[in-house]
Amino acid sequence: MVVIHGGYWREGYTAELGIPVALDLMARGFAVWNLEYRRAGSDGAEGAGGWPATFEDVASGIDALIGIAHQYGLNQLKIAALGHSAGGHLAVWAAGRGTLPDGAPGANPKASLIGVVSQAGLLDFTAAWRLNLSAGAVENLMGSTPAEQAAHYTVADPIAHLPVGVPIHAVHSSEDESVPFGISQAYVAAAVSAGDPAELHETSGDHLAIITPGTAAYETSRLLIEKLLL
Repeated sequence: MVVIHGGYWREGYTAELGIPVALDLMARGFAVWNLEYRRAGSDGAEGAGGWPATFEDVASGIDALIGIAHQYGLNQLKIAALGHSAGGHLAVWAAGRGTLPDGAPGANPKASLIGVVSQAGLLDFTAAWRLNLSAGAVENLMGSTPAEQAAHYTVADPIAHLPVGVPIHAVHSSEDESVPFGISQAYVAAAVSAGDPAELHETSGDHLAIITPGTAAYETSRLLIEKLLL
C-alpha cells in the first residue's frame, strides 16, 4: 500500500502526516510505502518541488517498488495507493500514468496501481485552481495558470486522463471545509461516465478526521483498502 500525504503540495507538510495511517495499516498486516516527494516552495528555491518535480518524485517512488518487491517478498502486481488531499490528487494521477503521452512526467510506468482510495482528494485539478483553494495552492504547485501552460495542466489533472481502468474510491466528508465535497463528486461522475469503476463514499468529520485511525471516516477508508488488496 502506497501512502501519499497531503498538505496542498506545500513544503511545510511532510510524510510525517502519513505515519499514523502507515502504522495502523502495518499493524493489520499490510506492507506500506509512506512516500515522500519534493513539495512546492513559496520562494522558487533551487531544488524545490512543484511542476514537474513533484510528479516525477511520485512516479519514481511508486516505480521503485518493482526493484524491492522481490527483496521483501511483495507482490509487485498488487500495489494500491491511499492519498489524502493533495496526496489523493497525486495517487489518482499516478493511477492514470499509463494514459500519459511519451515524454510527459510520469509516463511509461514500471509499476501499475490496481486501485486508489482518495481521501478528500483534489481530483478535479482545474476546478481547484478556479476555486483558488488554499490561497492559490494549485498555481503555487504548477508555477503557472492554465492559460499560460495548458499542456502542463492537462498532464497534471486526473480528470483529464479518464478512463484509468481501475477502481477509484473517493472518500470525502460533506463537512470538509478545506477541500469541497463537490471536487470528489465531479471526478467520480466523470469517471463513471467514462466507464471507470469509480465510487463516491460520503463520510463525516473535518479534513483531518479521515486520516485519523479510529474515526468513522478513516474506518471507511480502511475497509476500502482491504477490499482492494485482500
